Amino acid sequence: MAEKKQPEVKINKWDASALKNSLDDSVKDVLIGQYKYTENFSVIDGRLMICTLAVGLAGFALGWDYFYPFPKSRPVLIVCVLGYFILMGILTLYSKYIEKGIFCIAKERARGGLGPDIVWKGSSSLKRFDDKYSLTISRNDSEVTRVASVGNFFDSKGVLVKSAILEQVSTMHMELEKRNQ
Repeated sequence: MAEKKQPEVKINKWDASALKNSLDDSVKDVLIGQYKYTENFSVIDGRLMICTLAVGLAGFALGWDYFYPFPKSRPVLIVCVLGYFILMGILTLYSKYIEKGIFCIAKERARGGLGPDIVWKGSSSLKRFDDKYSLTISRNDSEVTRVASVGNFFDSKGVLVKSAILEQVSTMHMELEKRNQ
């Protein structure tokens, strides 16, 4: 059976968000695909829950105003608008203090199925107008951070060099494994 060939990732190398997103996706592919860890969506689910509540509140205000036009709906609209802005404030705090740039949470089953699972997290940052990609991989309570130029991971045409990502993540992974033995 032929191995499925993944398409090459080609981006506009001057678009910082495209650079960061493609690097993040590649690191996630290594953790989930190469190491066969199970992805955990709890952080993303928390963000989606807050957003769903905010949209639900806005939808409720819209429906209430439809059935009870403006002068009658004013108190409900005020409460819904204030609630929406409070939820957006909570979302901002959640993104800053809980997500912390985390783009991947993966769980490694404990050996023999006994004991707690090992949690791997991948987080990154790429400052605006900077070529330094900061990648942090953590395993339970220890972490390793590497800062490298995005030019190390893309060729001159803007094609992602997956072997460079694999090498970087594997090195960081081995360092955390050794540290936690």
